[in-house]
Amino acid sequence: MGRNNDRDGARRWRLAADVETRRSDKDDLVAVAETIKNTRLLKDEATEEKGDRARMASFVGAMAIADLVKTTLGPKGMDKILQSTGRGHNVTVTNDGATILKSLHIDNPAAKVLVDISKVQDDEVGDGTTSVVVLAGELLREAEKLVNLKIHPMTIIAGYRMAAECARNALLQKAKDNKQDPDRFRSDLMKIAMTTLSSKILYQDKEHFAKLAVDAVLRLKGSTNLESIQIIKKAGGSLKDSFLDEGFILDKKIGIGQPKRIENAKILVANTAMDTDKVKIYGARVRVDSMAKVAEIEGAEKEKMREKVQKIINHGINCFVNRQLIYNFPEELFADAGVLAIEHADFDGIERLALVTGGDIASTFDNPESVKLGHCKLIEEIMIGEDKLIHFSGVEMGQACTIVLRGSSSHVLDEAERSLHDALCVLSQTVNDSRVLLGGGWPEMVMSKEVDELARKTPGKKSHAIEAFSHALQAIPTIIAENAGLDSAELISQLRAEHHKDTTNAGIDVISGGVGDMENLGISEAFKVKQAVLLSATEATEMILRVDQIITCAPRRREDRM
Repeated sequence: MGRNNDRDGARRWRLAADVETRRSDKDDLVAVAETIKNTRLLKDEATEEKGDRARMASFVGAMAIADLVKTTLGPKGMDKILQSTGRGHNVTVTNDGATILKSLHIDNPAAKVLVDISKVQDDEVGDGTTSVVVLAGELLREAEKLVNLKIHPMTIIAGYRMAAECARNALLQKAKDNKQDPDRFRSDLMKIAMTTLSSKILYQDKEHFAKLAVDAVLRLKGSTNLESIQIIKKAGGSLKDSFLDEGFILDKKIGIGQPKRIENAKILVANTAMDTDKVKIYGARVRVDSMAKVAEIEGAEKEKMREKVQKIINHGINCFVNRQLIYNFPEELFADAGVLAIEHADFDGIERLALVTGGDIASTFDNPESVKLGHCKLIEEIMIGEDKLIHFSGVEMGQACTIVLRGSSSHVLDEAERSLHDALCVLSQTVNDSRVLLGGGWPEMVMSKEVDELARKTPGKKSHAIEAFSHALQAIPTIIAENAGLDSAELISQLRAEHHKDTTNAGIDVISGGVGDMENLGISEAFKVKQAVLLSATEATEMILRVDQIITCAPRRREDRM
């Protein structure tokens, strides 16, 4: 009996010891976890957000950027005034998405991704800068709802990829190509230009400016290099007074005593100092014992300048264009030799002049045979408004032309230039990739219908993501209608019903305030623009959805150098 009691006591003691050991191990694990939690990996002022908080910060920043620019979308979109805080407090009035976004100083990293895709869209195709940001914002808005339903971001990304491929194939099937018929192709280009300009300041005169843009782009003969199309802005008159001029216009005056008209011009474009014939008071230190010596130095400088001018004249030219100043003495020598000398042409101007006349920019003149001269048939002085300018016609590069913009103020001219540049970019891309789609929300509804059908066929959670993609696509025509003050819910339901018919050209007609036939209304868009919007927005959304941690580095401290 006593032996059994001893055995039970030993067992209880062992059990108690085992429990105590486990409790101490658990305490050790808790202590280690607490230590890891309290150990700071980053510097004191560095911050990090993880998991849902990081994802939410990304979503909110990107959606805020999309909400900022979505009121500028469509023919009835509003403008924004951007005022700088620098010297002069410059004011910009614009509804161009890329211009608005690149003027903002943004702290949110996800918002910066959307700003970047807007810039790329502007550089790549010129138009659709607002649409790409709005579509990315709507895709993220739909993704946020799915994440809240506990659907994993990678599942959403897989669904979005399938939907984007399906939408692109839908556009490819519906695109038309009229490049083989020159008249119909020109008509397509006019429609695309007018659609692009419909949402800009040039809306009232869109036919006039569309014709200017199409004429300028067709002169390029398939090139996408817009360097040979020069845009000059001259305040005064109205926008309708703007015109296209064949050749090149330099915003400079012809000097006194210079020939005002030169035929069969041989042009030397240079970037060289032509102001060394005088001893400058500042920057020169000369010790002499009499004023006669100063006169001798000036005489030597003049002789050096005379030799330099003679070297330039020996090239057999009759026009000399210089990036830098030309002082009175060399100008007099050029005038005596019957050479037209143009000074202080801005660098952008002389680079373009060298390009269109077929010359090189020279800075040394010892070897005339190695310098390539520019050529043109006629140089003359013209008047635009109150200003005198120099006109180069019959230039070697036949596709060169100048668009002269007139307008009431510098703000109007700046916005007109941005609008026209967008149209020129889109048209030059369309000349290469001539596929055309209808506009007015028609492409988005076509894509949405195909993506919806894909969602019905797809099993599993991906179908939710594909359906969300379809909703996001419908947001573009919804916003176009809302910006025009129309009942978007009614219009979108009518559009959806129309697009379930076999063949339809239905889109939003913001002028009549209802559903219209886009082909009859002449509203067309370039396939390349729509494809770039779709793919860029999907890729940007995928990048932001992949984020699960945001680490903000500590600011660099200035070292105390006292």
